[in-house]
Amino acid sequence: MKEQSYICPICNNSELMLRHEASYIYSYVLDSDAPGRNNQEEFLPYLYDKREQKDQTDYIVCNKCGTKYPYAFIHGILDRDIFS
Repeated sequence: MKEQSYICPICNNSELMLRHEASYIYSYVLDSDAPGRNNQEEFLPYLYDKREQKDQTDYIVCNKCGTKYPYAFIHGILDRDIFS
């Protein structure tokens, strides 16, 4: 299988990173000891009762020049074979 490589068309750098950003709402039931049913003696934010994802986005960023590209650019625009 041929290894696929990608380059930034702005600076020709091959150090690209795929990023996934997401935002969530964490809910904790209020009770007498600590917020949330899963927090018994102290509040630990990772012990939530409910988590809802509100938004998400995937994009590619160049580690050298900082340019951001939509994820869809992975097939075509950033494909090194197109420029060779």
